[in-house]
Amino acid sequence: MLYVDIPTNSEIRALIEARADACVSIYLPTTPETQNVTLSRISFGNLTRTALEQLDAADFDKRRRAALEEHLLELDEDDDFWRLQANSLAILATPDSLRTFRLATEVTTTVEVSDRFHLKPLMRAMAFPQHAFVLALSENDVRLVEIFADHPATVVNVPDLPGSAAEATGHASVNNPGMGTGHGDAQGQKSLLRKYLRKVDAALRPVLTGRETPLILAATEPLGPIFRTINSYPGLLVEGISASPDDMSESELASAARSVLDGSYAARIETATALFHERVGSHRAITDLQAVARAATFGAVDLLFVDIDEVMPGTVDETDGKVALATKPGAASYGVIDEITGRVILTGGKVLAVRREDMPDGAAVAAILRYPV
Repeated sequence: MLYVDIPTNSEIRALIEARADACVSIYLPTTPETQNVTLSRISFGNLTRTALEQLDAADFDKRRRAALEEHLLELDEDDDFWRLQANSLAILATPDSLRTFRLATEVTTTVEVSDRFHLKPLMRAMAFPQHAFVLALSENDVRLVEIFADHPATVVNVPDLPGSAAEATGHASVNNPGMGTGHGDAQGQKSLLRKYLRKVDAALRPVLTGRETPLILAATEPLGPIFRTINSYPGLLVEGISASPDDMSESELASAARSVLDGSYAARIETATALFHERVGSHRAITDLQAVARAATFGAVDLLFVDIDEVMPGTVDETDGKVALATKPGAASYGVIDEITGRVILTGGKVLAVRREDMPDGAAVAAILRYPV
């Protein structure tokens, strides 16, 4: 079983804006298999020592260093915490606080020390968490199923969710016209189905409102197309599961849904890449690091591609976005791509955190601009 914590948009914005005399960001692979977590704990201990050595090299205040070390050592010794893990772990610590996020996505082992957090791996987890809801919809039954990576799929309890079309409409069969609908056969059936689906949508609202989790529809015609005209949840994916869900277990629905999620994310990258190449001719698509940093600083980036594994130590000027790269990581620098990413998010831009093979022109960073700069 996976135990996962995905930061919300408000949390990630707060983390982007966080500043401290020492911000330690540690990412490492873990395992949901408790008996095999020892290697992860050893890795965490080694990364902790690396972070503290960087602070020592920068002559960091000893009392503040001790406070930070205490947070990290307490986490290292917390057997209950390490017993409940996912596929990777993010630890974000300062001398005054410590936050952890357990992730379903895989990360590269990383330790960063700066005055701000290294957040790009968290953004990747937010962009593609393998977490979704499946609405299994038929005339005979309706279920909301929650899926998450390798976690067993579970049925979500949705108050007031109708058990069937017949229950929702008060008719023994929605396929039997002439039941006081005042319409002909086909129109009468659609009228009853819309009544049923409006009740489904209304029941889902309290459960889904405020979320950004993808919703995947599993339904056949005519129910599927009709529900899409009624649905009020913006996270409903265009692609769905076209098979009848009546005979599908939660596990089978989850398997089908993961294929939909994979295809949806791949399509999103493909569409964004095509737009990037389209905008090159109008000087609204760039890959030069200095140019991207400047555009991000002035709020000109509409969509940013970032290589999830690329780390470039250095600094980015707060006023003009000029990048100064460092020869090696240290407490006086931070990940410049991470900083650019944060500036894009804080100015309302979108971010696609992808692998290098999915980056336009194989660059470490690429941007589609709102206007030429």
